[in-house]
Amino acid sequence: MTLLRFLFCLFIFIGALAAACVLVLSILLMLRFPPLLVAVVLACWILNRLCKLLRASGQDNPTKNPASQG
Repeated sequence: MTLLRFLFCLFIFIGALAAACVLVLSILLMLRFPPLLVAVVLACWILNRLCKLLRASGQDNPTKNPASQG
């Protein structure tokens, strides 16, 4: 059981390390190629606007859950 726990923790550590490396690499690429930075900022802005729009429309017209009406 301790071997499984060790392997699980090892895989989590390797995954976190890989994610950090990918994050650093993507930041370096965005700084090296400014159009990529513009594209990422634009995509984040569009996603933010879309989330606000969907949140506002969900609060104005809440749908009823048919499972809770029993």
